[in-house]
Amino acid sequence: MELVALIGRILFSYMFVASGINHFKNRKHMGEYAGSMGVPAAETAVVVSGAVILAGATMVVFGILGDLGALLLAAFLIPTAVLMHPFWKVEDPQMRQMQQINFNKNLAMAGGALALFVLFSTCAPGFTLTSPLF
Repeated sequence: MELVALIGRILFSYMFVASGINHFKNRKHMGEYAGSMGVPAAETAVVVSGAVILAGATMVVFGILGDLGALLLAAFLIPTAVLMHPFWKVEDPQMRQMQQINFNKNLAMAGGALALFVLFSTCAPGFTLTSPLF
């Protein structure tokens, strides 16, 4: 079971690692989009959020304060769903559907991150390097 838990943590975190790297590589383009969505200091927010998700994903994968890492991911996902994917504001049906899919995806992953938080807090889910913080 420990190996399965570790594989699950790696698979869950993969997208955050790739996205965090993308936040740094494409910060200007992503900052422009974030700015168009009303995010203040958008390019800085892109860099900070990239650092948060890279840190959170790394913590979850390696089990280094994994509970805190899972909370970092949830803290990124919930506001991002609301700020970056406000499907209720979109008139075009196709764009509205795309934004709703991304909104729902972010909320589902936030649920997964919160479940990981509980898992880390109540037991060591497969090959962790530290005990939980909480």
